[in-house]
Amino acid sequence: MATQTALITGASSGIGRELATCFAQDKFNLVLVALEPDLLNQAASELRQQFGVEVTTIAKDLFKRDAPFEVYNEIKQQGLQIDVLVNDAGQGQYGTFDTTDINRELDIIQLNIGAYVVFAKLYLQEFKARNEGKILFVGSIAGELPGPLQAVYHGTKAFVNSFVESIQEENKDSNVTITNLLPGITKTDFFNKAHMTQAKNVAEGQGMEPADVAKEGYKALMKGESRIIAGVMNNVQVGFSKVMPDPLVAAQVHQQSKPVDGDESAR
Repeated sequence: MATQTALITGASSGIGRELATCFAQDKFNLVLVALEPDLLNQAASELRQQFGVEVTTIAKDLFKRDAPFEVYNEIKQQGLQIDVLVNDAGQGQYGTFDTTDINRELDIIQLNIGAYVVFAKLYLQEFKARNEGKILFVGSIAGELPGPLQAVYHGTKAFVNSFVESIQEENKDSNVTITNLLPGITKTDFFNKAHMTQAKNVAEGQGMEPADVAKEGYKALMKGESRIIAGVMNNVQVGFSKVMPDPLVAAQVHQQSKPVDGDESAR
């Protein structure tokens, strides 16, 4: 079988970086997209050396509306065919909504929703034309829960979960598979970028290792499964949220997310 190529956004660290390892172990060539060129090049070098695969890097700021289109065109110009799309890049912002930075939140909406939608549309069209291909969305259990102190992030992930279910139904009779991976708290740089390291559930050391999340997501993707919640406790939390009244769930998440110093304003 000809070597296949996976495109992974947010690939320089965290879950995206670990997913790159999963693909490389199975001898996929890679196109890695992230903001930081140094981290991208380091990841690419490690993957080439360890697994002997071809790795192309594209440093791009996916906060910008045109960036996903530019990535797509660059890949086309290099004559690369993408067989698997992994939408992973995402960020959050910690604090009460009245104190957070609206411009950062608009960037987050563009990254967490806009870039996902653009990449999904462009590659779904390609995959449908070939009647083959796989798409992995890295959603979040945040999309299943109200998110006091992360209102916009939870809202973006609720969009992702609904969007994925919709396009899965539209494409259920094709050979294209679409999988949604829903992690909970994961030990990545996400919380530093969100200024959320003082939240109780982060400061107390809760969370899965990104490699474990990636392995669960990769396995589900390869099996063509529609949805995987990573981790037993995350499954339990989502299950309880389905039977508890929404205001009670919101209050519970709020308590878990409160800062250890008591100051809920944006940092």
